Amino acid sequence: MSRRLERTRRAVAEASLIFAALGDPTRLGVVARLSAEGPLSITRLSEGAGVTRQAISKHLQTLAGAGLVHDVRVGRERIWELETARLQLARRELDRISAEWDAAIGRLKAFVEEER
Repeated sequence: MSRRLERTRRAVAEASLIFAALGDPTRLGVVARLSAEGPLSITRLSEGAGVTRQAISKHLQTLAGAGLVHDVRVGRERIWELETARLQLARRELDRISAEWDAAIGRLKAFVEEER
């Protein structure tokens, strides 16, 4: 297997963890809040979320497992922060997929126009 193909497979595997974590509306909302408001406690994240603090805690653990957030202890609280580098990895993967689709559409267009 070529190095390029191996790198692509690894990137897809890593991105799939991120996309799976973001596939839940509550987790996506948590990421959106952290992105918009900066680091927040579980108490603040649960305000207006429509789920319990325990549920937010479980969602944060899933996001942490995907490398999207990390926590910092401040006194008795844990403050959660977004890991923007992981979001950039997902963005690069989406850009790569988009480029592949653009190239495929370009080939199809050329083929159809050639047949005329």
